[in-house]
Amino acid sequence: MATMRRRPVNITDVATRAGVSVGTASKALNGRGQLREETRIRVRAAAEELSFVPNAAAQSLHTGRTFTVGVITTDSYGRFSIPVMRGAEDALGMGQIAAFLCDSRDDVIREQHYLGTLLSRRVDGIIVAGRRTDARPPLGHDIPVPVVYAFAPSQDPADSSVASDEGQGVREAINHLVMTGRRRIAHVTGPRDHASAEHRAESARAAAAEHGLELLGDVWFGGWSQAWGRFAAASVLKAHPDVDAIFCGSDVIAAGVAEGLREAGCRVPEEIAIVGVDNWKIVAEATRPPLTTIDLNLEEIGRKAGELLLAAIDGRTAPGIHWVPCSLVVRESSAPASPSRQTFTRRISMGR
Repeated sequence: MATMRRRPVNITDVATRAGVSVGTASKALNGRGQLREETRIRVRAAAEELSFVPNAAAQSLHTGRTFTVGVITTDSYGRFSIPVMRGAEDALGMGQIAAFLCDSRDDVIREQHYLGTLLSRRVDGIIVAGRRTDARPPLGHDIPVPVVYAFAPSQDPADSSVASDEGQGVREAINHLVMTGRRRIAHVTGPRDHASAEHRAESARAAAAEHGLELLGDVWFGGWSQAWGRFAAASVLKAHPDVDAIFCGSDVIAAGVAEGLREAGCRVPEEIAIVGVDNWKIVAEATRPPLTTIDLNLEEIGRKAGELLLAAIDGRTAPGIHWVPCSLVVRESSAPASPSRQTFTRRISMGR
């Protein structure tokens, strides 16, 4: 006996169940038109009862939209792009929009290829997610759909960008160290030619100055690696044996600093506190002791970018850089200083 295949539920079925016209049912489900709220509720309840799934092709023909967006990332490793994507997906999902993810691998030619591909698919908008905080050139001019930049802002102030307020995060970190009794603070960070390293250094200098302090040795620029952190820890101890806190430009550097201090016989945080940047949990929670660090709130950056893109698709653009506050995640590495710190400093100074 042949199996009867059930016909898919359509908008007419929903309208019949709700007792309204097809046009009214369509407006209620798409959020359009001047309808009473009780009518919208009744139509949506009918759609849910019937397990109605809107026809994407029909919606596209009716609205002129494809309900898809493109996401172009330059972060092949996913360290920064994955949290940003997760946040963007949360926002776009509320608008029932699907995303095409493209990895440009920091290649301008590849990026332009993906731009053409996405436009040929008639996406409604594009999010460009970077892996560095340096301002980047615009994706292009006269692009027929809205574009929002996430984490790495556009150099064009007319574009919409979302970035982490690193300066605010650094101030919180330095204030935290001072409040826990630290006064001899060093700053170990990444390469001088990285915008994030220089910006964090400037913010650390300014935050220390607000407390009448100067960073020990100004700023220790190097690489984004644990090896640099270990080397820098030894260098800072040799030049400033009375250091009582080291603020690091990344969690990876901070993990190396913790190793270097441990190898030198320093106790963290009793004698020297450590604070990092990124709140990369796989590193911060594995560091001994667990690392106090600045969370750049990457998911919130992605969520805000998604919201801005949805608004721009509806004709409500918001140019300029939209700053997302950082959060200081306090763990054991920055507990208050121990009273025995002075004894330790004298021991180091005497070379014992």
